[in-house]
Amino acid sequence: MAARPDSGAVRVAIHPTAIVHPGARLADGVEIGAYTLIDEHVEVGAGTRVGPHTVITGHTRIGRNNHIYQYASLGAPPQDKKYKGEPTRLEIGDGNTIREFCTFNCGTVQDAGVTRLGNDNWMMAYVHLAHDCQIGDHTIFANNSQLAGHVHVGDHAILGGFTAVHQYCHIGAHSITAIGTVVLQDIPPYVMASGNTARPHGINAEGLKRRGLSADTIASIKRAYKTLYKSKLTLEEARRELGTRRQDCPELQVMLDFLQRSARGIIR
Repeated sequence: MAARPDSGAVRVAIHPTAIVHPGARLADGVEIGAYTLIDEHVEVGAGTRVGPHTVITGHTRIGRNNHIYQYASLGAPPQDKKYKGEPTRLEIGDGNTIREFCTFNCGTVQDAGVTRLGNDNWMMAYVHLAHDCQIGDHTIFANNSQLAGHVHVGDHAILGGFTAVHQYCHIGAHSITAIGTVVLQDIPPYVMASGNTARPHGINAEGLKRRGLSADTIASIKRAYKTLYKSKLTLEEARRELGTRRQDCPELQVMLDFLQRSARGIIR
């Protein structure tokens, strides 16, 4: 690769066959692979590596120390007929791995105007983030996970391969889906889900153990799951019951807040 300074006179490594618009902002230590295209309004943070045959376009901001593999397409217009070329954005945080053939679109003015991926996420091949999706930190999206527009995914969530999520659905923190899951309603935090359409199958106990939650906390979350799904209470009654336990288990507040915000209803 040839070294080429950006407008701030720092040095980056750009393959001679890559096309980088003079207006793009590349920080120190960025690497751009062969035949990659970087458009005018793109900003790439220090230490990020972009593989060959990648297209990064639109008003896209990428943070530090990401690894973007070959053939990814980031920042293209949303697949939404209402989009009329507005300068909406794609924002990617730090420390993410974005594997081959991922497609992340920018947002729309009908929502926040930005599609956002947080920090330290692991996005496997062929993952699609549609317009206005909001993804937290430390998530794992297995191969061919597909998100329609306006989907929100909480921290530490895991989507199994070929998971498909309907527009406007919310997926809670620390939840997990099995391969081939079709999500048409919200998945609460901590819950395991599978099937077409998705149904709950207990809590993600193993994941919670790996993240250092105590046995008592996991037991409290398991009791909360039973209250939500096994007690035959209405959703409002279950929420009130869980509210009485949150002082003993602060982690339940995450579930309560999620249930309060749910607009599509939760999987049953």
